[in-house]
Amino acid sequence: MSKPTPITIAVLAEDAAKRLDQFLATRLDNVSRARVQELITTEKVLVNGTPAKPSLKLRGGEQITVLAPADRLPLRAIAEEIPLDILYEDNDLAIINKPAGMMVHAGAGATDDDRNRGTLVNALLHHFKTLSEVGGDLRPGIVHRLDKETSGIIVVAKNDDAHRKLAAQFARREVKKTYIALVHGWLKQDRGTISQSISRDRVRRTRMTTRLSGGREAITHYRVMRRLDTAFGKFTLLEVKIDTGRTHQIRVHMASLGHPIAGDMLYGAPRELSHTHASSRASSDAVPAPSLARNFLHAAELVLRHPRTEEVLNFKTEMPQELQGFLRSLEP
Repeated sequence: MSKPTPITIAVLAEDAAKRLDQFLATRLDNVSRARVQELITTEKVLVNGTPAKPSLKLRGGEQITVLAPADRLPLRAIAEEIPLDILYEDNDLAIINKPAGMMVHAGAGATDDDRNRGTLVNALLHHFKTLSEVGGDLRPGIVHRLDKETSGIIVVAKNDDAHRKLAAQFARREVKKTYIALVHGWLKQDRGTISQSISRDRVRRTRMTTRLSGGREAITHYRVMRRLDTAFGKFTLLEVKIDTGRTHQIRVHMASLGHPIAGDMLYGAPRELSHTHASSRASSDAVPAPSLARNFLHAAELVLRHPRTEEVLNFKTEMPQELQGFLRSLEP
């Protein structure tokens, strides 16, 4: 199979100050901005022979080379028969209790036989057939997200009007989201607010960080529910409410305080628990340390207004059995 012929585009002086992705989206025929960003992030776009970021500001005079076919059809999510825990549904929305380990949707670089399997979107398409199209072909119905290893409540839009109205509630911070989290160590205060902006880590791109300037505003409120002094160290069970919905927000904010979420090795939680000398219950013949194959973070409550009737809806769900069992195993 022959290689595609590269496309070469000269940047004119009148295009100076435009973002690279915006510029290409207007110059490549019938190509979405999402596809343009995919090409750039996978280094299929060169600026003067060098890969660049989508946000690169052009100066005029550059030569842009597109190495891959620009007009490849976008991937579409595939319906799969996957069990769903549906808490509520009507003609406009559905409320789902997502299990840990399930991605909400596939990434832009996914292929049909790779990451675009086993996601919440795949399951939604099988159960509901028709969902809102505002989020595009890979994210039908998805108004907001939960991390793969976070369980709990997520709202899904069945039509475009409901999607836009729900998204507007999230944007205005009217939706109330409450999580239950278990963190390592004891927090000094019984309640508090973390207001640290969040950016993507420049070195480890899978992580977010509060250590860089110019990040996106993020606000997290926490309240101590229980303090645990166990044979495996001290832990704090928290109720957490967030005003914003940044990527990994609760996880990175708790880690910034030195109290990572239990099970969250990406942000500093230990891979395995061990008996501590600090606890009088620790001994050489103690029971094996409990293990957790996910993050101890659960979206327990969601309050929003119905997009059609304006009725206030309040949904709650208990912690899944694996989290309840982990708590019990810490305090036998």
